[in-house]
Amino acid sequence: MKNQTYRMSMLYDFYGELLTPRQKEFFDLYYNEDLSLAEIAENNGITRQGVRDVIVRAENAMQEIEDKTGIIKRFQSQRPLLDEITASAVKIKELNALQYFDPQISELADRIADDAGTLKE
Repeated sequence: MKNQTYRMSMLYDFYGELLTPRQKEFFDLYYNEDLSLAEIAENNGITRQGVRDVIVRAENAMQEIEDKTGIIKRFQSQRPLLDEITASAVKIKELNALQYFDPQISELADRIADDAGTLKE
């Protein structure tokens, strides 16, 4: 993945709901709100190391789940294929408009493009 923050954001998007409320809170403050460990520690009345421990446990837990399931890896490998499917559906619709004028072909091409878009979300 591109960098640590991007990787952690992806892990959180996919697996964040599996964390404890405290892990979610600290992780969100650190990665999404860009607070320092010291700021989080001060606001929660604990040490900076305590905050870091919670965040590291959250990172490790989510990475372990990804290592076992590979969901993010599959998601990222499927995105280019879905883009190709969408582009092909658009091309089919364009060719149909130029050569065949069959409304059923247009409808099916729209459905394929819509379904590919849904899978990308």
